[in-house]
Amino acid sequence: MKSGKLLLGLISGVAAGAVAGILFAPKKGKDTRDAISQKSDNYIKGANRSINDFTDSINHKVEALKAKTKANLADTKSKEKVNKAKAEMHEMKAS
Repeated sequence: MKSGKLLLGLISGVAAGAVAGILFAPKKGKDTRDAISQKSDNYIKGANRSINDFTDSINHKVEALKAKTKANLADTKSKEKVNKAKAEMHEMKAS
């Protein structure tokens, strides 16, 4: 418990120091605000990409599982092979 509080305190201190350093930098205020805005936009875009990649991966894994289930329940060999191929395709896209 104490180490968690210590870690939180260190992270908070680092963040406060970074903010103070940016705000008291020798650049003009407008330049600093523009830089902060641009960096935050980049972080948001990166987070959105990561979220989209993650959801796409999950969707492909679900589709692969559906196709495997259909392959196991298929009444003909051709349907089984088609569904196994679909499962493999989704597994490749998920990775």
